[in-house]
Amino acid sequence: MDLKVACFVCIVLVAFVSLSLSTVVNIHIVPHTHDDVGWLKTVDEYYSGTNRSINRAGVKFILDSVISELQKDSRRTFIYVEIAFFYRWWTEQSSETKEIVKKLVANKQLEFVNAGWCMNDEASTDYNAIIDQMSEGLRFVEENFGKEARPRTAWHIDPFGHSSEQAALFAKMGYDGFFFARIDYQDIGKREKEKRMEMIWRGSPNNLGKESDIFTGVLFYFYGPPPEMCFDIRCGDDAVVDNEALFTYNLEYKLQKFIEDAKNQNQHYRTKNVMFTMGSDFQWEDAQIWYSNLDKIIDNLNKKYPDQFHLFYSTPTRYIEAVHSANLTWQVKTDDFFPYASCPFCYWTGYFTSRPALKGYVRTMNSFLQTCKHMEVFSGGPSKNATSDKLAKAMGVAQHHDAVSGTEKQNVADDYAMRLHIGEIECRNVVNYSLNKLVDKSGSSQVNWEFCEYVNISVCPASESNSFDVLIYNPLARNQSTVITVPVQSSKVSVFSPTGSTVVYDIVPVSNATKNVRRSRGTAQYNVVFEAMLPPLGFATYFVRPSSSFPRYSGEQPKAASIKNEYYEISFDDTTGHVQSITNMHSTLSVKLDQQFFWYNASTGNINNSQASGAYVFRPNSSNVFPVNSNNNKAEIKVITGNLFQEVQQTFSDFVSQVIRVYKGGNFVEFEYTIGPIPFQDGLGKEVISRFDTDLASNSTWYTDANGREMQERIRDYRKTWKLNNTEPVAGNYYPVNSRIYVQDKSKKTQFTVLTDRSQGGSSLKDGSVELMLHRRLLRDDYRGVGEPLNETGQFGDGLIIRGRHWIVFDTIANSSAAHRLLGEKLLLRPAVAFNRDSGSPKDYLTKYNVMYSAVSRELPANVHLLTLQFVDANTVILRLEHQFEKNEDSTLSKPVTVSLDGLFKSFKIESLTELVLGANDELSNVHRLQWKTA
Repeated sequence: MDLKVACFVCIVLVAFVSLSLSTVVNIHIVPHTHDDVGWLKTVDEYYSGTNRSINRAGVKFILDSVISELQKDSRRTFIYVEIAFFYRWWTEQSSETKEIVKKLVANKQLEFVNAGWCMNDEASTDYNAIIDQMSEGLRFVEENFGKEARPRTAWHIDPFGHSSEQAALFAKMGYDGFFFARIDYQDIGKREKEKRMEMIWRGSPNNLGKESDIFTGVLFYFYGPPPEMCFDIRCGDDAVVDNEALFTYNLEYKLQKFIEDAKNQNQHYRTKNVMFTMGSDFQWEDAQIWYSNLDKIIDNLNKKYPDQFHLFYSTPTRYIEAVHSANLTWQVKTDDFFPYASCPFCYWTGYFTSRPALKGYVRTMNSFLQTCKHMEVFSGGPSKNATSDKLAKAMGVAQHHDAVSGTEKQNVADDYAMRLHIGEIECRNVVNYSLNKLVDKSGSSQVNWEFCEYVNISVCPASESNSFDVLIYNPLARNQSTVITVPVQSSKVSVFSPTGSTVVYDIVPVSNATKNVRRSRGTAQYNVVFEAMLPPLGFATYFVRPSSSFPRYSGEQPKAASIKNEYYEISFDDTTGHVQSITNMHSTLSVKLDQQFFWYNASTGNINNSQASGAYVFRPNSSNVFPVNSNNNKAEIKVITGNLFQEVQQTFSDFVSQVIRVYKGGNFVEFEYTIGPIPFQDGLGKEVISRFDTDLASNSTWYTDANGREMQERIRDYRKTWKLNNTEPVAGNYYPVNSRIYVQDKSKKTQFTVLTDRSQGGSSLKDGSVELMLHRRLLRDDYRGVGEPLNETGQFGDGLIIRGRHWIVFDTIANSSAAHRLLGEKLLLRPAVAFNRDSGSPKDYLTKYNVMYSAVSRELPANVHLLTLQFVDANTVILRLEHQFEKNEDSTLSKPVTVSLDGLFKSFKIESLTELVLGANDELSNVHRLQWKTA
């Protein structure tokens, strides 16, 4: 089989080109439209132009109009970004129209910029999902328009803050430049004064170094046209009138205004190049109006001022090439652009947590999509009736900066979730098909594998039959053990291993907290808990059958001084019910710890500013937090001890409960929280946090991940490249946490780490403390366009309930990375569990089916992560491997490692390898990025 490999870390060698600098100001006219793949309307409503009572936008008509007008003048250009929309339009076109578009692309009139499936959010997205959605769009462009159409410019003009990891990913995808509009109001003010609106951004300074460099520019007029130059049917600016016989003649005024705008912009940039972004949200439905006005300005200005200005249709790529030819030396930026504030009281840090259920579902579906792709490879390709395509495209849409961010209208959030579910159902069919090919020994006996979405609230019809098989697939390319918990109706069941022998297990009553969450959705009275040993990139099958007896756990105790396993001991305060310390018994370290839940009172505006807390903006009424109950935040506790785990169930209030749990052999402590429905009858919006207060001396410093990969240092009330005047001491210190946050005590050489199962906002507002925002219920809109409060009412109408997990690691700084990197990998790619209702004996199953399978002949080293294994065609798969440790994080695991692919995969033989750029849309040897001089 011919195998193409897309490597995660690669070296690009490029040539430097120097061109002469002109004294003429080059004004690059860049016609564009910014098309949200969902926000106020659903993605399909935006495409088709329906539901005009909300918004008249119709992307279909934009593309129809632009393509028609581009053909009339070869000078004209247009850029397009969101392939989710272009794909829809493309599938509706005739072969004749497609040929016309291909010629426009070949002529460089129509240029694809960014060209991911969407313009993804940079705060709430995991790098795995970013790479997937970008690849989905980039490969569409390559397959339909060829490698010459490969996008060279990244274009994130609307996301609300910008991530270092995003910059590094764009560099590894072969982009030459990166443009955006939203940065902090204090930051941009300083940059304008100092002519630092453009720079080289080194997204991975400590790991990839110069390989992660990308030319980066901050747009001047946000991402719209200059004042009085919007010629869209939505705008109120006057058209250009060049007929002197008319009383409305205004050509000279428009030209002078254009020159004034160009000079104003150019004084803040270092070269004689100015880029005017001519367009905005869903503009260009009538391209004829735009082009006719721009044609007049271009022709007349060039004619009247040939020695001063050169005005022409352009693209961001041409602009980058022109700037590059100036041969200047550029400053290097090595930190990120979080958090984003648009005014002193407007910190856009609420969306780090907004719509936590959707954020959790997106993360879960990322994991299941990888499983689905793996299965297509193992079975030699997708089935005739189901592929991973629907889920891949739904995930692509879900990464949009008004999707997983939680900043869309409620009906649009529902639409995103529905699309994910439709894709999930189809991927279940893919997995079912592939599993049957892998398990069936004879090829004639099919199994109807079922999947359960609500196992976390003890709802699963397949397992509640009390006689079933459990197949657990491990998407990691190394052995792992995992604890499986499934609901059953009877306590009298036994669990058997893949060989048919009895395994250690526990039967535990379903908690009252869980019953309160699931309500009428399930009736299971017990959970069966067992440990599954899983081969790398493979599955193992376990059996649950009725039994005449059941294992006894030590029972429920109202109080206990501590719970523990081989690694950790957690002590509790009998009076408050709170954790009071954690001891790492391997490292013989102990830390004082008080973990509680609080809520911030969401501002509705005050005497200083009318800004309210909303879907985008986090603005608490004060820095004070409030307890979640009226009893000094005390928690009622219950202790359960089994063979495989020990846990403390905490009840804080009607809307806050938690289980603190350690598993046998687990090198982490699990905090499983349940929040909701958040009460609002008192008229107060609430933003609920979990806060971990330790006695570590962290020196105002903490660390958060960038999109699940590299760690970023954060310092309270501080920005690396400009002096911060922080008027919002809480919100201004919040940062996105995609996978982990930690504090360190360097004098004691200890580290306290919290891993998350979804994206959240987090901070360290005092030394030794870590807080994460879990849930938000707000009663006011924040006036950022969505037009409704963030008040999710949930399935039962009284308020959304969420359940999530934090994994805690407390260890030496030297040991912590080895733990949190591998645990983070497990939280990202979770085992997929399938059920088969089966009344036969395990022995009967063993005669017909394979109970174990591994797709690899050996496991990968601990520091190597298999990021992507994706079927392309009968002769090609995409493989991405990454070293998942940063330099100097771990004395052993940070070292370079060699992986042999020879004979690694069992389902195919590698005959050849082609190294690609990260987006898998071109060969690495074909990509020669611009090189820049840096200070």
